[in-house]
Amino acid sequence: MPLPLVPLAAFALRTGAVAGAVWLARRALVPGRTDQRAEDALDDLGEGLSLHRPADRALEGARQTNAAGRFRRTLTWSGGGVEIDAAWLARLRIRRT
Repeated sequence: MPLPLVPLAAFALRTGAVAGAVWLARRALVPGRTDQRAEDALDDLGEGLSLHRPADRALEGARQTNAAGRFRRTLTWSGGGVEIDAAWLARLRIRRT
């Protein structure tokens, strides 16, 4: 009795494509670093969303908008819990050329 190779070949091609994509993505990653100044700035953020446009950054033909946010919650259930702390900083600068 002959083996049905067509379904196996399709599965092998899909698996190979996924493995190749994972290999390329893994190869493109570079080792990161932890900047303690950035960690301290994120720890000092208040909870909620903040958006402002600093007047000292508004130069001729340029505007800057800064945004910051923090979401901090503690989820507990029987047997333990987790603390979720998500914080971010963003800057958008637009200049005329």
